[in-house]
This record gives sequence, structure tokens and C-alpha cells, in this order.
Amino acid sequence: MQMLSNAIQINQCLLKEAVKNADLLVDATCGNGSDTLFLANNAKYAHIYAFDIQKEAIEKTKEKTKKYEKNISYICDSHINMKKYVKHKADAVIFNLGYLPGASHEITTHADTVLKTIDAVKDLLKINGIISILAYPGHAEGYNEYLKLLEYTKMMDKHIFTACWYKLHNHTNAPAMCWIEKQG
Repeated sequence: MQMLSNAIQINQCLLKEAVKNADLLVDATCGNGSDTLFLANNAKYAHIYAFDIQKEAIEKTKEKTKKYEKNISYICDSHINMKKYVKHKADAVIFNLGYLPGASHEITTHADTVLKTIDAVKDLLKINGIISILAYPGHAEGYNEYLKLLEYTKMMDKHIFTACWYKLHNHTNAPAMCWIEKQG
């Protein structure tokens, strides 16, 4: 059985360690709630902000994370408005890009808003904080996001941020993970 064979598994492996002693976490694209639940299950005492533009996604996330609801702020708004809600420095901000699984593929994240949000998030991160991004180049907007993120992260100031990518090399259109750390 393969244990770490895709970007999603690698991301969770890295996040598990990064969030266990976190104070504040942000799921910028909560979708069906799986990532928010993962954060809640693995953070000892963090408060989590869960964002999504779709009410359906917020409702699914609330249902999936009911056990942790007192530690989660559910926000039906774009992640681009994150700074309106998150007033303290974050330990980690995660993005799982694309569209809501099981819903319309017409409603999707877009490269321009994701890049603007990452610009804002860089200031919101604590030293040693993490930005984790899962991108899906298998659909048109996902491919555009992936290419723009590759460009963007390559140009990040290496004295402040370390950016790396993980993608299965021999799989067409496999999800890709970007891991960004703010240096101390």
C-alpha cells in the first residue's frame, strides 16, 4: 500500500506536524469540510476560520465539524476578504483550489483572487507560518491557477519565504501541492 503517493497525502503529512500547536488556522476554501475537519482533529487548541463563497459549502462544513463548532468561525465570503475577519496572525492558511466536489464545476476559484489573497496572507502569517495550496491542473481554470502560482512562487523573496512544489511526475493532471514557509 502506498502511503505518500499524492499531493493530498503529502500535504496532510506536513500539515499534521505544522498545526498541532497552532493558535490560529485558516481554511481559505472549506468546500465539503474535509480540510477544516482535518485541521480541527490535528490542532490541540487552535481557533479555525473556514471560508467559502458558497453557502452549501459552509453548511456541509458545519455539519462535518459539528463536534468542533465552538472553535470554528464559518464565513460565507471570499477568501480575498480574509483580513476583514482574521485580526490576529495565523500559524497556517490552507487553500484547496478548484470547485466544490459534487456541485457545479462552473463555480471555481480563480488565479487572480488566489494571488491577491496570498499577497494579503503573507502579512497575516506568523514567522514560521505556512501557506499550503493544493492546485488541480486537470481543468481549464485549475491549469491557469497552477501556472500562475508556479510563476508567483518562483518570484517570492527567498529571504522571507521558502516555496516548494510537489507533483507526481508520471501522472497527467495530478494535483500539485505548494508549500510556503515564512522564515524567521
